[in-house]
Amino acid sequence: MSNQLIEEQLKKRILIIDGAMGTMIQNANLSPEDFGGEEYDGCNEYLNIVKPEVIEDIHRAYLDAGADIICTNTFGGTPVVLNEYNLGNQAHEINLLAAQFAKKCVEEFSTPEWPRFVAGAIGPTTKTLSVT
Repeated sequence: MSNQLIEEQLKKRILIIDGAMGTMIQNANLSPEDFGGEEYDGCNEYLNIVKPEVIEDIHRAYLDAGADIICTNTFGGTPVVLNEYNLGNQAHEINLLAAQFAKKCVEEFSTPEWPRFVAGAIGPTTKTLSVT
């Protein structure tokens, strides 16, 4: 889909963005094993590799609820954040999968009358900068 399509939709109506991916993941009551083991517990982005069906189900729930735009499961997908789980070297793969899952779900729900869109999510790092 092109930028022109989203601009056309914005001229017609207010577009609704999905809610918090992290909250939905917490509500899924996943175990450390679901995250790929204790060492990855809490790394929501690693679910793109080990539990993609969870992420796709969340996307579909938001789309089914009427979201026009869904965000990728990439909030903590930077190498800096992923390095806390020794996954920084997989940042590209993790983020690419997240985008592919979101796009797949959007394509399932989109129609010519009601196109849906994907937005990339990026959060802050878990590191603070210090200027001395």
